Amino acid sequence: MNLTVLVPFYNEENTLKESILRVVNELPEAKILLIDDCSSDNSFTIAEELIKNYSKIKLIKNSSNLGKGAALKLAKNLIDTSHVVIHDADLEYFPVDIKEMMNVAKNQPDCLVIGSRFIGNKSRRNIYKRTYFANKIMSQFFSLIFFKKITDIATCYKLMPSKFFIETNLIENGFSFEIEIVAKFLRESKSIIEVPIMYHGRSYDEGKKIKFSDGIFYIINTLKYRFF
Repeated sequence: MNLTVLVPFYNEENTLKESILRVVNELPEAKILLIDDCSSDNSFTIAEELIKNYSKIKLIKNSSNLGKGAALKLAKNLIDTSHVVIHDADLEYFPVDIKEMMNVAKNQPDCLVIGSRFIGNKSRRNIYKRTYFANKIMSQFFSLIFFKKITDIATCYKLMPSKFFIETNLIENGFSFEIEIVAKFLRESKSIIEVPIMYHGRSYDEGKKIKFSDGIFYIINTLKYRFF
């Protein structure tokens, strides 16, 4: 097994470097693919410096700002490892958890491994109660509609076989990509395993991007990918 870490980013000049160095330090064998969703700040320049210093890091850029899902889809043709995992360019997630997810995938290489912020007792900081409960409600709704318990549908950390990621027709450009990827995986396999992860949420002043409207689209797209 080998791994590509997909890192979509948009205007993350304050966190991008530290976020990527976390990945480099915790996953020294992994390839890292940075995908700039047409940032308007210094994020791309910071990414260029990173690829100069680390040969395992590659960088691509969207021609316009289309959203997280669109950025991830741009990476499909550049993946040559057995598995991929998604890592955000903020500092909310910790790549040491990806090691545990990889250990699960080694025993069940065809499964989707989800990093859950709602199981186990790892260190977590949730700034907004409304976001915390909204995530729980969305996950419960998804579980009910798909007859499969998923405790954290909106989590960034999803590790999957590259073949599935590359060959699946993915449509969503925004944050609803999180719903689509799990829904379409369930069409092929019920083998989804959740692993506890750490989480230190950031504030909107610090750059948090997900909005109330994204939660509405999560609900709508749960129904769409289940029944249509």
